[in-house]
Amino acid sequence: MATGSTKAVYAALFGNLGIAVTKFIAAAMTGSAAMWAESYHSASDTVNQILLLLGIKLSKRPATELHPFGFGKSQFFWSFIVATMIFGISGILSLEQGFSSLLGEEHNFENPLINYAVLGIAAAFEGNALRIALIHFKKPIKDRGEKIRPSTLFTEFKNSKDTSILTVIVEDSAALLGIGVAFLGIFLTDITGNTTYDAVSSIVIGIILMSFAFFLAKENRGLLIGESISPLQYEQIIANVNSIAEVHKIVTMKTMHLSPTTVLVGIEVNLIDGLDTDKIEIITDTIEHEIMKIIPESKKEYIFVEIEK
Repeated sequence: MATGSTKAVYAALFGNLGIAVTKFIAAAMTGSAAMWAESYHSASDTVNQILLLLGIKLSKRPATELHPFGFGKSQFFWSFIVATMIFGISGILSLEQGFSSLLGEEHNFENPLINYAVLGIAAAFEGNALRIALIHFKKPIKDRGEKIRPSTLFTEFKNSKDTSILTVIVEDSAALLGIGVAFLGIFLTDITGNTTYDAVSSIVIGIILMSFAFFLAKENRGLLIGESISPLQYEQIIANVNSIAEVHKIVTMKTMHLSPTTVLVGIEVNLIDGLDTDKIEIITDTIEHEIMKIIPESKKEYIFVEIEK
């Protein structure tokens, strides 16, 4: 069964594939620099979705002796590759197209109505893909019983470890922003006859893509090198473990995401005096159970409880 992340990526993939073909045809027919930039953008996004699906598939491979904690970080790695591709392909080609049109000879600009129609269709597809991604993105907020507000959306975006969903949201948001910029550049060129506007819009699209790519790369870098759970989850685990009567205090707790849902937890606790070995084993199981309440999609075998002596 496809997960929310997978469904969102598939929706973006099929939308971008059709959009890319249409944009390339429109760019070849009209000569618009902004449309060429958008064509590179959609083509890159199509490849990006394939890489995200590859990352999701590889992350589900079972653990091996060489990789005892599984391959969950494959998802972070391929999301990082996607971010660099947005920067390296879409962003740089958009800048190159814009500057060559701006500094070189005046480029051809014909049949702007074709561009308007294609951009309108692209906006509809991108908007639908973003809508699907946001539905799955909002699900954890609703599951916690919180209201959908700008503040809760921002917090979820900041704390989410599901890089596939985040990448689709960022890509589709950048795409819609790029479509708006392309439309404005083409419209100004159409009414003034000055192709500078079209060229500048291509440069602006390149800058937008590079900015979004830098953000994505930064987020995935943190997860690749070992990022902990969110502050809220951390506080909830501390509260749950401290609520156990036999726990005197928590000495240390360290966590690291092995995948968007799987977390490695190492916790050291100090127990009250007078407990025998059997009771300590029961309390250890209770601590693991309380931790799993906060990260239910993780694995119990990745929780390591140490009793301070």
